[in-house]
Amino acid sequence: MIEVKSLNKKFDGDIILNDINATFDKGLVNMIIGKSGSGKTVLLKCIVGLVPPSSGQIMYGDSNLLAMRSSEVRRLRRNIGMLFQGSALFDSRTVLENVMFPLDMFSRINLRERKKRAEFCLERVGLANSANLYPSEISGGMMKRAAIARAIALNPKYLFCDEPNSGLDPKTAQLIDELIKDITEDYKMTTIVVSHDMNSVINIGDKIIFLNEGIKEWEGSKSEVMDSKNEKLNDFVFASDLFKKIKVADDIISEDKKG
Repeated sequence: MIEVKSLNKKFDGDIILNDINATFDKGLVNMIIGKSGSGKTVLLKCIVGLVPPSSGQIMYGDSNLLAMRSSEVRRLRRNIGMLFQGSALFDSRTVLENVMFPLDMFSRINLRERKKRAEFCLERVGLANSANLYPSEISGGMMKRAAIARAIALNPKYLFCDEPNSGLDPKTAQLIDELIKDITEDYKMTTIVVSHDMNSVINIGDKIIFLNEGIKEWEGSKSEVMDSKNEKLNDFVFASDLFKKIKVADDIISEDKKG
């Protein structure tokens, strides 16, 4: 479990995150949602340790990230998998070499075992036949899957995903969602996903945190999102015509049951 306590972040005097308190549970897909500029990516980067907060605590179990020695931070990062918005694969390396990169950097196993682990991860994401291709030779969805394989290469306890469906068509986005969900459950990871895609929220979100202008406005399950009385959350959720129609349909069904 990861817990954020009274987290604040300022940039040049502007408040980006304002007294954020939240827990992210093991074995669940924890989603941070909100409009562009709401602070969700900054929160993710603070949790990972890429951006230092102005104040507060980031607890990995009983250990505060902000109080760790550099050696402790290095050990923690071996347990972290990161899926970046743009996949961030190395163009000059094959898909297999990309997945092997964190193993080459951080593991002590020999080359044969590193390759075997990378091949297993590629098979897990359905890319066993693409190992020797380069990023320029595969589709955007395949690049995301390769990035997921790289993120789980070290068998991490924590998986962080920044807009994993960005730039993908709806069918491929659903496949990526399902893959993240399956991996989270199979490996009992603490997964945090930043997204503004309500389809992802409904499909795989176990626990939802809604940020608005740097403030945690709402927290709950995906089943509670549609029935929330929080006006700011509703403005975000029902900005899509599809979800407006779903809301109307749910209201009609509820009235019929009452009748």
